[in-house]
Amino acid sequence: MMAPQGKGSLNAGNLLTVVSILVLVGVELFGAALAAGWATGGLFQLGQAVTWGLMAVFSLGAAYGLYIFARRALSVEPLRD
Repeated sequence: MMAPQGKGSLNAGNLLTVVSILVLVGVELFGAALAAGWATGGLFQLGQAVTWGLMAVFSLGAAYGLYIFARRALSVEPLRD
């Protein structure tokens, strides 16, 4: 199958590298976000609903951090040759 004009072929090595690092960093970020929400809610005895809310807010921060990291990783590792 021919690649479209102006586009290079997919670089599988770079794709695997970027996906792998995004999974690794994503698990770390979301794990830390959920743990921080759980610990904060438990430490101050805020109740289950507030603790879940904190976990959600911290997870949004983790998602934003992962998005920024993904943009930077894709700028360094081009997916097309």
